[in-house]
Amino acid sequence: MKPFLAAFAIAAAAALGAAGCASSGGQSQRGTPEVSDDAALTAKVKTAIATDVGARAASSINVETYRGVVELSGFVDSQEMANRALTAAKKVSGIKTLKNDLRVKAS
Repeated sequence: MKPFLAAFAIAAAAALGAAGCASSGGQSQRGTPEVSDDAALTAKVKTAIATDVGARAASSINVETYRGVVELSGFVDSQEMANRALTAAKKVSGIKTLKNDLRVKAS
């Protein structure tokens, strides 16, 4: 489990670095604190889901955050897994809106 959580921390740091390369000038551009908050929120949600549903299952769930709006997407093995992931994400503080686009794989 620890290597999985470490991978999330590395991914969050990479997201912060990539976000810093964005060009400035548009009104829709986010500032560094906002990008940092979104990356941290994404990492917290991923960790919460991995802790609840397990690292292997969590790897099929994508988490994207933009201005505090978190979206879960991807394909999961069961409705129970989707429900558990959604419940785990709801426990993370700082989420303005949580969107669920998880799909159950066809058997």
